[in-house]
Amino acid sequence: MTGNTTRITVAETDRLVLRRFTPEDAGFVLRLLNEPSFIQNIGDKGVGTLEQAARYLADGPIQSYARNGHGLNLVSLKDSLQPIGMCGLLKRDGLLDVDLGYAFLPEFCSRGYAYEAAAAIVRSCRELPRLTRIVAFVSPGNAASIRVLHKLGFSFAGMTRLDPAAPEVSSYSLPLPDDSARAGRGERDRLP
Repeated sequence: MTGNTTRITVAETDRLVLRRFTPEDAGFVLRLLNEPSFIQNIGDKGVGTLEQAARYLADGPIQSYARNGHGLNLVSLKDSLQPIGMCGLLKRDGLLDVDLGYAFLPEFCSRGYAYEAAAAIVRSCRELPRLTRIVAFVSPGNAASIRVLHKLGFSFAGMTRLDPAAPEVSSYSLPLPDDSARAGRGERDRLP
């Protein structure tokens, strides 16, 4: 997997750079998807080789960029560009809303990186047309992710199954301001 693939930056924060995945990121994805914490909290994606990791990227995030204009992104430390995780929006077949997803290598957890990356993604949602809310799904026992979602302003919306054979997950929702609707309502909506 060599080549000169264009790297597109999606967002930057004080400490992080979020950019679109490229095929060259397969080695990092192979490690991240096989971390015990990833498998426990998100699931086993069946990615056991570099070739499978490259296919995961091609069929997942990279295809999503072309189809939806967004997807999961590589998260790197700004000063060194060391990859530490992924964060972005997913558009799942059969679901109306897009959902926020993120995962980080264990050695970079509990440092505020998930919140920082996710907040940058939520801010970028203003550029997506007709997006009125974002949802997120989390394993009920994943207290760290639940704290991140609450800090971002998400509210618990119930339990659901993303697949009939999958275990139940907690669903969270974050309504987004509809600037165009607010601008068109006029003076009457400003009354107490």
